[in-house]
Amino acid sequence: MSGTTSSYRERLRDTASGFFQQYGLAFVMVASYFGSGSIFIASSAGVRFGYALLWAVVGAALLGFMAQDMSARLGIFGEPLMVFIRRKVGGRLATALALVLSSGCLLWAFELTAAVGKGLSLLLGGAIGWMPLAFLAGLAAVGVGVLNYEGIEQLMTAMMIGLLVVYLAVTGTTAPPLSTVVGGFVPSVPNVGALTLVASILGTTALWPNFFLESNLVDEKGWTGISDITPMRRDLSIGYAVGGVTTIAILVLAAAVLRPAGYTELETFLTPGLALGEVLGEWARTVFLVGAVAAAFNSIIPIMWTPSYLIQHARGKETDSSNRSFKLIYGVLVTISGLSPLITMFFGLGIIDMILLFPAYNAIVGLPITAVFLFWAVNDSDIMGEHRNSRLLSVVNAALVLLAIVSAATSLPGVVDALVSGGL
Repeated sequence: MSGTTSSYRERLRDTASGFFQQYGLAFVMVASYFGSGSIFIASSAGVRFGYALLWAVVGAALLGFMAQDMSARLGIFGEPLMVFIRRKVGGRLATALALVLSSGCLLWAFELTAAVGKGLSLLLGGAIGWMPLAFLAGLAAVGVGVLNYEGIEQLMTAMMIGLLVVYLAVTGTTAPPLSTVVGGFVPSVPNVGALTLVASILGTTALWPNFFLESNLVDEKGWTGISDITPMRRDLSIGYAVGGVTTIAILVLAAAVLRPAGYTELETFLTPGLALGEVLGEWARTVFLVGAVAAAFNSIIPIMWTPSYLIQHARGKETDSSNRSFKLIYGVLVTISGLSPLITMFFGLGIIDMILLFPAYNAIVGLPITAVFLFWAVNDSDIMGEHRNSRLLSVVNAALVLLAIVSAATSLPGVVDALVSGGL
């Protein structure tokens, strides 16, 4: 019996080892975007418009796939995105851009540590306030984020699959009407207000830090040539399928349970968990909140890897996730992100303000800058050679640039007004 168990474990280990030799990078990318903001947006879409915006989740996953495909091809056939930017605009401007973009990552991490702290506080019944827990979340993220890349990739993969199982398990108890759910995958816009949520779903999935990360991390997978394009795209397909189905499960859950219960607006990304406790029972509340906390924590690590690559490459330095300087930059910035309570104390912004405004800032500043440079890079014959974009790919990829610019222009007035007035 023990011999059979040992043989089973060896086969399982060999299968996992074979999987991670070829796949897993996409799960890091998906973990990056699937945080508190994604949960809030998907839940809001379900509460406000039922199943009508399911098609937008599918479109967002395809858009994310497209952006990551560009970034991966740049890393395989050319060079990391910030290396390209330095080559084109010079060291001083590249460094300035790196600092501006890194500030956006830090803002993201502020809202994520705050979200983790709030979620843990609720799970503990309020025995500990969210502020000290947010700082501890930052310290925990430092400890996890300086591990070797292979360990992080395996952890992110396990966490994303775990989140998929968690939200499918809760959604599976609701038995939503199949015909109505299927109808949600047919593109439609219930009213003008739905367009904002559609843009939010698309914007949170095409996360600009991932454009930099994928172009760097293809080296970690050993993807260096034309033969690696197929496994790279298969990896992206698996990762974005998991992320997309998880998002769909949350939207369906909100539409099937919260909307009929009379919810029309959500106060925070944790509100669905509290509401589910009232409708389905305490187990649903706990499962949802644990998943939300895990998702927010997951996002901190890959997002905050990005400044380490940006700053070092802008300065003309070689770097990777095992480099001491890389870990130092990461550790300092993530420790600072644990000070998110100071944002509330000194600027009057609540957790929900941070969750909505800080990603919006990144959509206005980081996404357009990054999308333009990424599009430029994959079409640059000096860098990509014969592997630069075809005309068809250029037309398709231009949609990402257009979305980024339109999203920034339409979001700017509201974000500025909220920041000036001290919150939403």
